[in-house]
Amino acid sequence: MSVREIEDLLYRRSGLKGLSDLSHDMRQLEAAGTPAAMQAIEYFVFRTRRELGAMAAILGGVDALVFCGGIGENAWRIRERICQGFEWLGIELDDLRNQAGQIVISSDRSRVRVFIIHTNEEMMIARHTARLLASARRSSAAA
Repeated sequence: MSVREIEDLLYRRSGLKGLSDLSHDMRQLEAAGTPAAMQAIEYFVFRTRRELGAMAAILGGVDALVFCGGIGENAWRIRERICQGFEWLGIELDDLRNQAGQIVISSDRSRVRVFIIHTNEEMMIARHTARLLASARRSSAAA
């Protein structure tokens, strides 16, 4: 494989797209309902739950859980499925808050606060890039 083909494989045809052979967009996968789309969703939820459990074990618990990005901000069913079964950790969702996409989606009884934090990933990348370029210019000017 050429570098370009490997890049295409990794950046455009892997992950949810590779598993579902349909899309990387969770909304499209949920709407499709095909066996491959459902398998991709199941795998995503499984891996996220596995990492949450691992991090909770390493940290000795969690104080808060934050959902962000496209899936975290928009896919209430996915958030629900990720949190199911983590009552032992202190996570309890409020179904109405979760479905409405409120900032705090945990119940008032939940020991762990669960949030949806809206992000603008492209803007953050642009800010970090601009900061690095400005720093590089200052370094060049000082030399």
